Amino acid sequence: MKRLTGRPVFHRVGFAVVVLFTNLSSFHVAADERPNILWIIVEDASCHIGPYGETAIKTPNLDALAAEGVTFSSAYVTAPVCSASRSAMITGMMQSTLGVHNHRSQMDSGKGKGSPAYRDSYHLPIKILPELFQEAGYHTSNNARVEAVGRPGKTDYNFIWHQFEYDSAHWLDCPQDKPFFALLQLKGGKGRGENAGKVDPDSVTLPPYYPEHPVFKKDWADYLGSWLQVDQELGLAIKQLKAAGRLENTVVFFITDHGVSHLRGKQFVYEEGIRVPLIMRLPQGRSAGSTRNDLVNQIDVSATSLGLAGIAIPQNIQGEDFLAQDYSAKKAIFSGRDRCDETVEILRSVRVQRFKYIRNFLSHTPHTQPNQYKDSKEITKTMRRLHAAGKLNELQDRIFRPIRPMEELYDLKQDPYETVNLVGDAKYQKTLSAMRTRLYDQMVDGRDLGLIPEPILEDLGKRYGSKFHILKQSENTNMVRDLINIIEAGEKGNVPRLLEGLEDTDPSVRYWAATWLGNLKHADASNALIETTGDVDPAVRVAASLALSRLGQPQNGVSIILKTIEDDNWLAGMYAIRALEWSGIRTPAAQAAVNRALDSPYEFTRRIAKRLSTQF
Repeated sequence: MKRLTGRPVFHRVGFAVVVLFTNLSSFHVAADERPNILWIIVEDASCHIGPYGETAIKTPNLDALAAEGVTFSSAYVTAPVCSASRSAMITGMMQSTLGVHNHRSQMDSGKGKGSPAYRDSYHLPIKILPELFQEAGYHTSNNARVEAVGRPGKTDYNFIWHQFEYDSAHWLDCPQDKPFFALLQLKGGKGRGENAGKVDPDSVTLPPYYPEHPVFKKDWADYLGSWLQVDQELGLAIKQLKAAGRLENTVVFFITDHGVSHLRGKQFVYEEGIRVPLIMRLPQGRSAGSTRNDLVNQIDVSATSLGLAGIAIPQNIQGEDFLAQDYSAKKAIFSGRDRCDETVEILRSVRVQRFKYIRNFLSHTPHTQPNQYKDSKEITKTMRRLHAAGKLNELQDRIFRPIRPMEELYDLKQDPYETVNLVGDAKYQKTLSAMRTRLYDQMVDGRDLGLIPEPILEDLGKRYGSKFHILKQSENTNMVRDLINIIEAGEKGNVPRLLEGLEDTDPSVRYWAATWLGNLKHADASNALIETTGDVDPAVRVAASLALSRLGQPQNGVSIILKTIEDDNWLAGMYAIRALEWSGIRTPAAQAAVNRALDSPYEFTRRIAKRLSTQF
């Protein structure tokens, strides 16, 4: 992606107005006048605030920020879950390019702690934004409270970053003669219960894909209540800047890390999951009260922040400086969702001004795969009960279908809630083809690692020193296209091509070939799959074994699955116990393996084992 610098041009896409801001270029050049940069990042919240048209609550401080700044009507995150989204923003790169796309992965502690044998590859071969600011003479800080007390702000990155340390927890510790780059992390939707009862459930309007049910109305009201808390905290943060004499030399970016935590929100690439509020307040009233309707995402905030500070934007950064003179409004933005905790998933989407295209690479699974985090929520439990009782309408029940469409296409102008899939409509075939091509080209050009099964990805990252380096290797130049092709062969039922795929030199191709032969339940594939259970790669062995269970031959692969649960590659172990769950095998030997897995060193293997332990 091109690097952009210079005087900014703001585009109002969809209007005949181009607004020029000619006084911002000084921020890009004068070191002694470099602005402070403050990112206010809110958890688990969509655009349900006054500046975006919400009427059930009043958000005076957010309204004031919008009146004094620029409101972006079409801002998106690159991932609908915190760790992947935050990893992207703090690096300025798509999470799927850097190899940090799987939620809670590549850590040396906590829930995402990986095997010690792989941890050297969890360090990034690039510098994160606070490092770049620090090297440029900025004071850096990260706090979880407006006050200069309390715990440090949330990080939750999918990489080991401890080699870097912020200068302090709060920007108030910044010397007066230095500019600061500061992060203020607010709980937002994570603090739903703290303002419970402050919003009348009867005042809320639910999206049509949720039922008009008291549990849903109350949950949504509590969520809106969390915005009241954020609004107060924002007001305090602005007053704090003003009292310190810093406000008029500070650029404030207000954004959320992804959409509201709800059934079709967080963890999904529907609008509820990836469209976020973004408000930028510039010093001295510049561009106050304006709106930008062009497509931007949070990694553009990263690049723009560097540009404002006069810091050269490294070539690895994929975000673009949307204040640059030669900036051109994006024609499309891309988002993706991958594994979240113990739930393996691969979703990709591309959004243009009018249309959204979603690619479900695991179309043979339901949207509502088991997930401890989401399944523990009362809204999910209620939705499942209503589904079981037949009390949901077709739209609301759609998320529980055992399989889903491979592709989804929505006209967001006519259908902002994404309820009518246009994939089968003859009038939209050219649009569908163009959007599919646009997405695939981005996956190839952006070196998207998401189609590489994670156990294989883990080994490749170790081999090359970092997952970021995998697709830079000459031998892997065609890998993304090859994986798209083998998946499409499976979706089209091309058994001969899948059988060829079992012989491919790339274990990822072999994995997908085995997976789709199992999905198709093609009896002629039995012998080839039995042979593949002896593959050199544990993930491929597991895929072949699961495929055989789907062909009604679990005895030919169950021992492989049970053995692999304890593999030294912890991701292979998680894939194995996941395969056991999907296979339906519930033998005494399987029970013994599950009991052992309850003490697995890997958090997400333990989660599946806990769920499975109740099924014997």
